[in-house]
Amino acid sequence: MDLEHALHAARALVIADLASAEVADADVVSLVEDAVTHRRWWVEQWPEGAGFVIGLVAQDVQDSLLERYGRWPLCPVCTESGDPHALDVEPELGTDPHWVCPKTAVSVSAVGKLGTVLGK
Repeated sequence: MDLEHALHAARALVIADLASAEVADADVVSLVEDAVTHRRWWVEQWPEGAGFVIGLVAQDVQDSLLERYGRWPLCPVCTESGDPHALDVEPELGTDPHWVCPKTAVSVSAVGKLGTVLGK
């Protein structure tokens, strides 16, 4: 995967997940752009890491959202537990990243496909 393709794919997939949760407003999309800019530099330094960019951008956006707005995306598997928690991206550094419930280890969806789980 070349640099530009990897960055555009990461941007599109993370925005798709944000939109499916109805949180893709301008401020949040700016967080995605910041993450893509940061990861552009990272991949320029380590071109072999292009396949990891999708998961890394998702994690960067998740971290930025936590600092500013709260946990995202909330786990749809454990909604009955009364203990809302965010999904994790797994693998943390690898290809084919998925949103996974950290409590049950259930793989909820691939990054970019949360809408299929959330019915959006």
